[in-house]
Amino acid sequence: MNVPIVGAGKGEGLHARCASQWGRGGSLCHRLRQACGGLGLGQGEAKRCSGVAKSSFQPAWWLPGAHLQTIWPNFFRPRVRLATRCERLVLPDGDFIELHWAGRGAGPIVVVLHGLGGSIRSHYASGMLAALTGRGFRAVLMHLRGAGEEPNRLPRSYHSGDTADFRHCLQVLRERQPGVPLAAVGYSLGGNVLLKYLGEEGEEALLAAAVAVSVPFDLGATVDCLNRGLARIYQRRLLRCLKWSTRRKLGRLPLPVDGRGLAGIRTLREFDERLTAPLNGFRDAEDYYRRSSSRHFLKAIVVPTLVLHAEDDPFMPPGIVPSASALGPAVRLELSRHGGHAGFVAGPPWAPVYWAEGRARAFLTAHLGRGSGSSGEGVPRPGTNA
Repeated sequence: MNVPIVGAGKGEGLHARCASQWGRGGSLCHRLRQACGGLGLGQGEAKRCSGVAKSSFQPAWWLPGAHLQTIWPNFFRPRVRLATRCERLVLPDGDFIELHWAGRGAGPIVVVLHGLGGSIRSHYASGMLAALTGRGFRAVLMHLRGAGEEPNRLPRSYHSGDTADFRHCLQVLRERQPGVPLAAVGYSLGGNVLLKYLGEEGEEALLAAAVAVSVPFDLGATVDCLNRGLARIYQRRLLRCLKWSTRRKLGRLPLPVDGRGLAGIRTLREFDERLTAPLNGFRDAEDYYRRSSSRHFLKAIVVPTLVLHAEDDPFMPPGIVPSASALGPAVRLELSRHGGHAGFVAGPPWAPVYWAEGRARAFLTAHLGRGSGSSGEGVPRPGTNA
């Protein structure tokens, strides 16, 4: 499918629309002017800074197809050497999350959210931290609840719609450094959390800009896709991660299943039905998917937001991609024909380029300016990052 660039409205500029709705000089208009101006867009291009656009991504010739794009970096990408500092952040309910900091100085802070089964060891997480600190930003990987080395204290763990911990993290960062711009990058599940937060908060969001990569906009459609054909290989791996995390709590915390029941779970939907939903106050898996899918929140996003997505993402059906009319006035969805799930590998085999990291960094630099932190710490080794 070839996707044309779609503007904010036919015969009507984006700024004209927001001015009539929010008033000249309103905060939304100001953000949108900054968004388009920061990207170096002229008068005509400014009208197209939101909506759906064709991505500039060109996949590596030696990694054709969605599965190679998805799998290769997980197994063969050289480990990015990155010095990080770990901080434990106590949550209002007495549980905790881990924050892994990279970079120094007083530059803008970018919070990175990992996907299901992800952590600081995930290739995309360390790669994004390195890309950001190399440009002078301070970057912090937020281990979602239960994703750290130590089991968390309460029965529940993170899920695709859990924005409370992320919201608390941002509030703490804002209180610590009230004058420092905050931004965020979310991958997969983390991208869903990020977009849902932005939609929930609207004008009250604490972020100046955001990037979401390979987002499962519709959770029900995603888990059903992962239970078909070759996608089952991804479901097995994700389910193995979920079971491992849950097994650490068995016998220590009250859970809806025992060891035998956990071993018998065969699909992500069944896991969500038996564990995710009851532990997090949802009626059932379908209720969880309906209330947590980010597609319901996109229209309310007013923070400048870039969404990167591949049509051949093997985790979800092509029809999951939202239309321009479903997006908020500051959301730009860049859609590529190829790239897999959180892959987006370009360049030759001797010097692969992880395109999403460079694209996210460019977008955030356009909105936040170049950071003033140390660019020496966290710079990736040659050939490991865009």
